[in-house]
Amino acid sequence: MKEIIVRSRAREDMLDITREIQDVIAAERWKKGAVLVFCAHTTAAVTINENADANVCRDMLHGLSRISPRLAEFLHDEGNSDAHIKSSLVGASEIIPVENGALSLGTWQGVWFCEFDGPRRRRVLVQWLGA
Repeated sequence: MKEIIVRSRAREDMLDITREIQDVIAAERWKKGAVLVFCAHTTAAVTINENADANVCRDMLHGLSRISPRLAEFLHDEGNSDAHIKSSLVGASEIIPVENGALSLGTWQGVWFCEFDGPRRRRVLVQWLGA
């Protein structure tokens, strides 16, 4: 298992980590199989979505904030219940096929780290699943 460190820039942020994952695959010489990409945090997530238009990320964050706004009536002491809800909605992991040493993503797809309680330093784990 390998670790990628992500540094978010704002409370809610989306960072394209496709290149970092691909770099791990190349460095480890993984050729055919799949990788599990896992976000080791309860107020962040990992997703696959379009990486050609930055407005997609802004729209996703806006949409998630409409589904789970930051509300004073949440009872969690840390005041970040909205971030926990968003993390659960998006999900902690993705399994991505690898062929010929490359992520098998669609033309417009990228792997995104989703921050919902930043800015912070975060860990993303990349686990080889083999063929």
